[in-house]
Amino acid sequence: MSNIKVPGKGQVSTEAQVIFDQLQHRLGKVPNLYATIGYSANALKGFLEFESTLNDGAFTPKEREAIALIVSELNKCDYCLSAHTLLAIKNGFTREETLQIRRGVVDDSKLNAILQLAISIVKNKGKAEQGLISAFFEAGFNEAAMMELVGLITVRVFTNYVYALTDIPVDFPLAVPIQ
Repeated sequence: MSNIKVPGKGQVSTEAQVIFDQLQHRLGKVPNLYATIGYSANALKGFLEFESTLNDGAFTPKEREAIALIVSELNKCDYCLSAHTLLAIKNGFTREETLQIRRGVVDDSKLNAILQLAISIVKNKGKAEQGLISAFFEAGFNEAAMMELVGLITVRVFTNYVYALTDIPVDFPLAVPIQ
């Protein structure tokens, strides 16, 4: 087990405290994972800016949540699975659809192309199967979308690894394990 604890606002730098205030205003709380990343104001700021920039890209909010769910499932991150299940439902998925996404089995061909490529990228450490890259392009995506997919995977791997390293308490309703 880790000795890293979720810091209180007074335990982080002034710059991180400003970010905490912004998160509190925007989200109504500072999630434990963000607070823990906040030990480094630079890491928290960089993470939030990278994620925010990618949110303006090629993928819809639902597609971004699906990517977050499959990456977090592959990395067995209970924290991100819990947070992103909640966000996926907020963005229009049903609870059952979130479980299907986490299994990597969806009926929507466009979403399936995204998920299968994301799975291949994660499992093969970036060396995705060529057929899945072709299917991604055939689903209507371009090279810019592929770079953004890698970015979204990277953002989630970062948070997945922070959780794996720290095992901080999950402050969202726990995601149901998949069978």
